[in-house]
Amino acid sequence: MVSVYPFSAIVGQEEMRLGLTLASIDPSIGGVLILGDRGTGKSTAVRALAHLLPTMKVVRSCRFNCDPSAPVQECLSGCGLSGTSGASKSDTVPIPVVDLPLGATEDRVVGALDLEIALSRGEKRFEPGLLARAHRGFLYIDEVNLLEDHLVDLLLDVAASGENVVEREGLSVRHPARFVLVGSGNPEEGELRPQLLDRFGLSVEVSTPTNIRDRVEVVRRREAFERDRDGFLATWASKEAALRRKIVRARKALGSVEVGEQVLEKAAEICLALGTDGLRGELILVRAARALAALEGKSSVANTHLRRVAPTALRHRLRRDPLDDVGATSRVERALDACFAT
Repeated sequence: MVSVYPFSAIVGQEEMRLGLTLASIDPSIGGVLILGDRGTGKSTAVRALAHLLPTMKVVRSCRFNCDPSAPVQECLSGCGLSGTSGASKSDTVPIPVVDLPLGATEDRVVGALDLEIALSRGEKRFEPGLLARAHRGFLYIDEVNLLEDHLVDLLLDVAASGENVVEREGLSVRHPARFVLVGSGNPEEGELRPQLLDRFGLSVEVSTPTNIRDRVEVVRRREAFERDRDGFLATWASKEAALRRKIVRARKALGSVEVGEQVLEKAAEICLALGTDGLRGELILVRAARALAALEGKSSVANTHLRRVAPTALRHRLRRDPLDDVGATSRVERALDACFAT
């Protein structure tokens, strides 16, 4: 098994680490977009998250990570189960984090006819793709701004419906495909299509550290990891375990965290001040604030939670203003100052 750099050992980049943590607590936030300089730990953080996530129950022998507590009929044809008796048998597996390579073919992503079975047995059998593997987990796309348009269209369809439909080569398969979309990239290499950008719940910015102490610590830790991976992992094992327990507790407590009327009104006020289109901004802002409150062990969402997550939830939802030369983050901070002014 390949050793992965620990999530807890990442130096700085608090916004990126918090965004990924909140998305792991509440998948309904809708995913995380990580944009910034090359070599700032974007891919490292996502792959480290895979080893930090808790486990989940799946229907035994199901190729689509079906939830045993959900109706089996939603992917009956794919699982090969009949009735509801099959759902009683389950296995516990890690929450998946699946990489979608830029060069992946459409068949690799959505699934296709299993040619080996077709040629050897003369049977038509569906071979699940990356979307099936990512169901109830995370789908990670590095350099997401360079993703080909036809794959972007495919992801938009699946993200909107929550299921993958494959009808080709005599096959007709429909299976659930609900996942947290995580993308990373360098904005200098191209922009995302607005439709795909809107599908990310949170947008975090990463940058090269300007503090000498942080830069030295990054190099020190990375060198220690490369020299003795097992020893380095053992050193950080307790912090990794503590963070994993914290995430598990927050996931369990999420449903009991109260969101008061005053918090809802403040979220709407912030979005109105920024002129965001639609209501997705309010929804994501409230969900992210609730996940943060659960992470901190709070029983209700406060204005401090809203303010902390507002830049990540809203900066990518702002309309372009050619007369305003400040960045999106500064515009959000300016609106927050006005909305929270006493």
